[in-house]
Parts: sequence; structure tokens; C-alpha cells
Amino acid sequence: MDWKTFQALLSGVNKYSTAFGRIWLSVVFVFRVMVYVVAAERVWGDEQKDFDCNTKQPGCPNVCYDHFFPISHIRLWALQLIFVTCPSLLVVMHVKYREERERKYQQKHGADAKLYDNTGKKHGGLWWTYLLSLFVKAGIEVAFLYILHRIYDSFHLPRLVKCEIKPCPNVVDCYIGRPMEKKVFTYFMVGASAICIVLSVCEIIYLISKRITSCAKKMKSLDTFWKNKNSQKVSEKSWKFGLQSFPLIFR
Repeated sequence: MDWKTFQALLSGVNKYSTAFGRIWLSVVFVFRVMVYVVAAERVWGDEQKDFDCNTKQPGCPNVCYDHFFPISHIRLWALQLIFVTCPSLLVVMHVKYREERERKYQQKHGADAKLYDNTGKKHGGLWWTYLLSLFVKAGIEVAFLYILHRIYDSFHLPRLVKCEIKPCPNVVDCYIGRPMEKKVFTYFMVGASAICIVLSVCEIIYLISKRITSCAKKMKSLDTFWKNKNSQKVSEKSWKFGLQSFPLIFR
């Protein structure tokens, strides 16, 4: 995987993100991508080679390894990072779509004509796209944590596992290479995922509360406008009535 290209694709996301979104992206790159590239790949690089069983039965170590490690941690995390960052690219694509519409609109109506006040501002369809991307990111994080928890029994990596799957002749003891080191990295990556989920939830709450506050202000200003307009109509009617009744006083 070319992580430099991956980082370049996501670098534009910061332009359209909130403060929570920028923190989320920093956590993804510093505590997940960098740790994955620098350390995690090396820790799991020889996992099958270091999986030793006390038998020479052909095929037994391979079958036992496939049973206890149906999905490699490192490949699962790679998929998780790809899937969890794809929704952010949808926001960038939506902004590019807006910019293209703006360009065509200016070609048709002149350079001073504007279809959007700001193509990167989160309002209208872009707000919904951004909010949907947050829900999708949080859902993907939870789904991958559940898969990891389901497969590896609460992220636990024991030193010794017992295997009795054919073609093993009997109950065979198998030893996992560097289990403590792998356990530390597993908990670290799980913790980073949990932080990303919390940041996504906070950003969802922030966006919704900000939209509710904005709508409440608009409703309040609209209500004030109509009250002022109605009071102005009442005062105009009173003034007209006074003009009409003024000659009657001196009859």
C-alpha cells in the first residue's frame, strides 16, 4: 500500500473539516497509520513462521494457525484504515462537484455570477454528506472492533494454544511468537479506534447542535420580523383611524 498517496488524498479533508475532524485525522495518521507502517507490520511480519507446534505432522501447524488466526491483524487493520477514510473522500468529491457546477455556471452567466457563497461551506447537500460520512466512519470503526473482538476473544493473545484439528494426531501444543508485544500493539490500535469513535460522535453532536442553534436563531429573527411588521400595520391603521376621526371632534 502506498501510504504517501493515501495521505495526499486525505490532505484536502482538513480544509472542509471541523476542529473535531482535524483532530480525528491527526489521530488516524499519527497514532494509526504511522504506528502501522513503522512498527506493527514488523511485529506481525513473521507471525506464521514463529507459530511453533510440538509435532512434525505435515499440515498440522498450518491448520492450527489458520484456526487461531483466520484473519491477520495487520491485514484487518489495513482494511479498517482504508474503509474508515473512504467516507472523508466523499466530502472532498462533493466539494469538487460543487466547484465544477460553479465553473459551468460562471461560464454561462459571467465571471461575477455565483451559484454558491462558498463551495466548501457545510450547508445544504454538503452538510448532509459530511454528517453521513461521520455516521459511516463511526459504524465502520465499531464493526471492525466487533470483528476483532469476535475472532480473537476480547483481543487476547495467549502464549500457548491447544489444537486438536485434523491432520493433527492428538491435542497439540502450539506457541505464538512474541504474544506480549502483539498484545500491546493490539490494545494500542483498539484504543486509537475507540478515540476515533468518540471524536466522530462528538463531531456529530457538534454539527447537529450547531444546525439546531442556527435554525433557532433564524426562527427567532423571522418571528421578530413578523411581529414588527404586524405592529407597524397596527400603528398605520391607528394613524389612519385618527385622521378619519379628527374632523368629528370639531363638528
